[in-house]
Amino acid sequence: MKLSYFTLTDNPVTFGAKRQDSNQLLLDTVDQAIAAEAMGYHGAWLPEHHFGGFGVCPTPNQVLAFVAAKTTRLRLAQAIVLLPCNQPLRAAEELAVLDLLSGGRASWAVGRGYDEREYRAFEIPFSESLERFEEEMDLVVKAWTEESFTWRGRHHTIPDPVTVLPRVVQRPHPPIYVASFSEHSMRLAAARGYNILFAPFAASMVFGTLADAVAKFKELARAAGHPNVKAACSYFTAIADSEAEVRAAKERLVFYLKGISPAFPHDMSKAPPSLRYFKEIVDRIHAMTPDQVGERSIVTGGRDDVVAQLKRVEAAGIDEVIMYFSFGAYPHGNVLAMMERVAKEVLPDFREALAAAR
Repeated sequence: MKLSYFTLTDNPVTFGAKRQDSNQLLLDTVDQAIAAEAMGYHGAWLPEHHFGGFGVCPTPNQVLAFVAAKTTRLRLAQAIVLLPCNQPLRAAEELAVLDLLSGGRASWAVGRGYDEREYRAFEIPFSESLERFEEEMDLVVKAWTEESFTWRGRHHTIPDPVTVLPRVVQRPHPPIYVASFSEHSMRLAAARGYNILFAPFAASMVFGTLADAVAKFKELARAAGHPNVKAACSYFTAIADSEAEVRAAKERLVFYLKGISPAFPHDMSKAPPSLRYFKEIVDRIHAMTPDQVGERSIVTGGRDDVVAQLKRVEAAGIDEVIMYFSFGAYPHGNVLAMMERVAKEVLPDFREALAAAR
């Protein structure tokens, strides 16, 4: 199982006095992503969030292109592209440029998001998020795999033949990951043969356990003729040397979750039917205490505890864990120190097994 760096650059107004300077936070994130390569992480996954309601990174491809120039091996992925709020041909072009400039190190992680505030600002009907997402994902893949093509869909029409340049380096296209909080998005990814990106907390709510979610996805993909799909997931991560440090990490996670909860759909009368499962997520967040935070959300404890938990995640069928260190207004120096510690104490257990498997 591969281990990678991940952040959502969380910095909402609800963090109050703990809120960081947004410009400096993005610069710190770039430093962390670049440092991830030297520390031995497999990749860096950066988000797309707009207007400060959640995070501070609106253009992940642009940031990752800078990171690409400072690295040689690191895989580079968005987590995730908010596709319905992007023009799909531009999304295809931007990822193709990143793939070229990085020497074929780009991955495309895509979703439709959940924050209606971003949709309103971009004048995209939130109620159309699902149908736009499906059409636009197919359009982007067509742009990478075909030349001189046209398109006629419900939301987009390309009457004159176009070719997206530059062409992607990886063929037929860079790895695609679909962010999944529901069975619908799981089935969509499986039917097309794309990889999947789980949030373990949500996967456990919907499917019982993370292992059940992975098994369901791979079963659906095999039935659709795609036996080689991969499953990744994100985990909040903090090595801790005492019960007090474990509790502090869990308290920081609860602070994070309650702080970002306004980004989730909360008025179910207005939310698209396909996103109404968020009501249960929001209800649980509002009622959550640090004592209720467990392995479905965070990897924490001593070094041996962290390794053991990640081994259980690996046994569940996960191919890559993207590790979230900076959640909840964690200072930059602390993030780098935690990344370095995980790299020294945890990564070797997985790097050796990965080398043996290869």
